[in-house]
Amino acid sequence: MLGRIFKAYDVRGTYPDLLNENLAWQIGYGASKFLVSDAAAGGETSPMMKNIVVGRDMRTSSPSLSKALIKGITDQGGNVIDVGMCDTSMIYFAVNHLDCAGGIMVTASHNPPNYNGFKVSKRKAKPVGEATGLGEIRKQAAMVDKQTMVPAGGRVEQRDLWSAYCKHVRSFLHTKGKLKVVIDASNGMAGTMIPKVFGKESPLGAVPGLEIIPLHFENTKGQFVHEPNPLVAANMKWTQEAVIKHKADVGFCYDGDADRCMAVDEKGNIVGCDVLTALLAKYFLDKEPGAAIAYDLRSTKAVAEDILKLGGKPVRGRVGHVFMKGALAESGAIFGGELSGHFYFRDNFNADSGAIAMCVILSILAESSKGLSELIKPIARYAQSGEINFNIEDKDGALAEIKKLYGPGSPSNGTVDELDGVTVDCFNVKGEHGGWWANIRKSNTEPLLRLNLEARDKKTLDKMLAALSPKLGHRVEH
Repeated sequence: MLGRIFKAYDVRGTYPDLLNENLAWQIGYGASKFLVSDAAAGGETSPMMKNIVVGRDMRTSSPSLSKALIKGITDQGGNVIDVGMCDTSMIYFAVNHLDCAGGIMVTASHNPPNYNGFKVSKRKAKPVGEATGLGEIRKQAAMVDKQTMVPAGGRVEQRDLWSAYCKHVRSFLHTKGKLKVVIDASNGMAGTMIPKVFGKESPLGAVPGLEIIPLHFENTKGQFVHEPNPLVAANMKWTQEAVIKHKADVGFCYDGDADRCMAVDEKGNIVGCDVLTALLAKYFLDKEPGAAIAYDLRSTKAVAEDILKLGGKPVRGRVGHVFMKGALAESGAIFGGELSGHFYFRDNFNADSGAIAMCVILSILAESSKGLSELIKPIARYAQSGEINFNIEDKDGALAEIKKLYGPGSPSNGTVDELDGVTVDCFNVKGEHGGWWANIRKSNTEPLLRLNLEARDKKTLDKMLAALSPKLGHRVEH
């Protein structure tokens, strides 16, 4: 059963058939053993290195799974600081703020309400993936026998960190005048976080001049008005309609655990997260000239072009928070953005935060006399396909054919790299074969290839989409 719920970057499955309280106890035990041992192996001797932060989202199964997880941790000998119901980004903050061995968030992020899971972070809130600890946690969880083990009696402490967390998040917010903002919490953790950080429930009081128009803030019934996944365009319609109706300056839609968000401009149009990455890069490079900026390799070419134009250092990274956080740490980048809506900040422990991303976008709007649509217009200069999934059994065969047809020595004579999947770049090729590039990645869990295609113009985009699609299999509509 454990093998079915341990994924590449987290633990996730349907409740209670795949993930239940017994498994949560085992995972708590295994995670405690790994996190405390990992901190000790790093030379950490502080008593705090036995402390593990635990938080949970709003799902109806989260309280009981959290309770079982905590019991597993304390039975192994770890101590728990329980911060209660919160957004995932608070866990990253808490691990660093309290100087703990690690943290675990009970959440299934954007999945339907019958799912749940665990996101695990180690010392300094570094991500724990299959290769960086999840495999060891799974091993330790599978080995423990609850009937014969002797509980070690770790302690549990409840802590309210909203005041400290609010001050941290709002340190990124620099606004003046009035801004009207639509926020769709997707019946997820933004419904708790937004009022406590930005609204009247905040220990700092409501943000002056910030008018928040809330959508779907109710998050105690275990139901979603729409899927809590802002990457799906259909889930953005409520934000888009409300921005137009209320003549708002901007809109944001959060996912279930509120660690990522999508933006809508004042005209009701969805703004691509790679375009936002370039916009935020300018903001940070104005403050720190020459800084490095990390970006997801699926991003528009405009990101790297604009970073270079502004005197910054573009750092191209693999897809996924494990790799993006690693790219920030290795390069010392001040900021990083991912196509999935995760935005990472050096001054947030290299971790991602939907709340901080919103703060920076609001700060940009407050500093400018232009609307968001006008600010992004020069960035959104190329035609993009968005991510398209194709069902195919022979994924490797299809990728090999793409390299042969469009790579070096072909009529297109494009460049090929395999940092993450296969990227074929014919953007600077002259004539009919040029003016486009594409990244094609394999799904880790399904017989799918994921295509992101960009071209100089719509005509070239349509031509290459028609040429590539038959070679990648059957197109899957969401």
